[in-house]
Amino acid sequence: MSPPPSPSPSGAARRAPRPRLLERVLYPFAEFARIGSLGGVVLLIVTAIALAWSNSPWGDAYFHLWEKKVSIGPAADPLTLSLHHWINDALMVVFFLLVGLEIKREFLVGELASARQAALPIVAAIGGMLVPAALYALVNVGGEGSAGWGIPMATDIAFALGILALLGSRVPIGLKVFLAALAIVDDLGAVLVIAIFYTATIKWAAVIGAAACVALLTTLNIRRVGALTPYLVIGVVLWYFLLRSGIHSTIAGVLLAMTIPTSSHLNAAEFSERARALVDDFDRTETGDLLVITSKGQQEALHRLDVAVSAVNAPLLKLEHSLHNLVSFAIMPLFAFANAGVRLGGVGDALLNPVALGVMLGLVVGKSMGITAFSALAVRLGIAALPAGVTWRMLHGAAWLGGIGFTMSLFIAELAFGEAPLLDAAKIGVLVASLVAGGVGFLLLRRPGSPRGHAVAEGAPDDGGGGEEGASAP
Repeated sequence: MSPPPSPSPSGAARRAPRPRLLERVLYPFAEFARIGSLGGVVLLIVTAIALAWSNSPWGDAYFHLWEKKVSIGPAADPLTLSLHHWINDALMVVFFLLVGLEIKREFLVGELASARQAALPIVAAIGGMLVPAALYALVNVGGEGSAGWGIPMATDIAFALGILALLGSRVPIGLKVFLAALAIVDDLGAVLVIAIFYTATIKWAAVIGAAACVALLTTLNIRRVGALTPYLVIGVVLWYFLLRSGIHSTIAGVLLAMTIPTSSHLNAAEFSERARALVDDFDRTETGDLLVITSKGQQEALHRLDVAVSAVNAPLLKLEHSLHNLVSFAIMPLFAFANAGVRLGGVGDALLNPVALGVMLGLVVGKSMGITAFSALAVRLGIAALPAGVTWRMLHGAAWLGGIGFTMSLFIAELAFGEAPLLDAAKIGVLVASLVAGGVGFLLLRRPGSPRGHAVAEGAPDDGGGGEEGASAP
């Protein structure tokens, strides 16, 4: 049967390129949100499995598994760590490398690149870190759990974006971008807190070795070395020195990210000219059978086009893109599997522990209050404005989602308490608070507020009244 005739182009069809252009512009964020959303689902499943196993009759096997020692390197002087430490101190370096790449990209060309764009998520993130830390400290001041003040400062971007994805078109793109940017600034704050406040005794010989690695990485960047292999090899050596230095080894990932080049060998105009010429070559060498494999000319054109694509793509973007799936679907789930398991037999007593109370108060109350209040202050002072289509109710709902701590909160809890009994209380506090904060945030965003706000979120045209709503704080 022959295909039906193509309809004649209408006015709507002639306007089609505009949505396609918008899709291309928003593709990087959409891909980031998609991976983060799916990663959140995987994290949730893995967390449930870890909790079920650790509270089953085979719970002892779960905890003994992570204590197993694994050695690498020469037999005379191997590097020996427990499986738990290989995950937290080695694999999580890759997670922090991705975090560092995202931070660098956002400050160079993303939502944090201009002062006006960056003002709201930066100020909101500061409020979302200071208020939770203060509330935790208020509960635990002078107590044995005082070292855990950094636990409620973190936001888990995978879970937060996952909940936004469940809400679909109820949530405007501006709110998703705001929350993603806020979480990235939040990650930067967590990295600084880990580097400054959760560092053991410094071994200066190893620090000097790490500094030499950073100097070498910086030299490669200045010399515009575009191949990623030298950076990654030196990055492994940097990790080893930091592991021995007393500074937490995951900082190696962030330091490495800061040296990955953002420039490319071809600029946009050169690539466009070369790509058009190669596509012309491809068309000209068509043999008539429409099979590329039979045309050496087309194969050569494709190879040269692939080289041109690689040359125009910045090393930072290449590495970030290659790491997203690895981190979202392997490293973070493995981290959650190794760290989320906790015995729930004494959960009632654990919830009354000052550590758990401080964590829950910080994540549930401190995050929502700090993000909303500091955002309102920024808008009131005129240094920021609400994103298009975003109401204050929506922003407050996103602030609650900021209370989902999980990955980074569990990581800081491990640094603060190690194997101490307080670690279980902190984990339970993180899990309960994240569940409550995520649930409340979902319910608030499920009903965006005013009909006008819902219409904007659904994609209806704005009547021009948004500026007044976004101009003043509630």
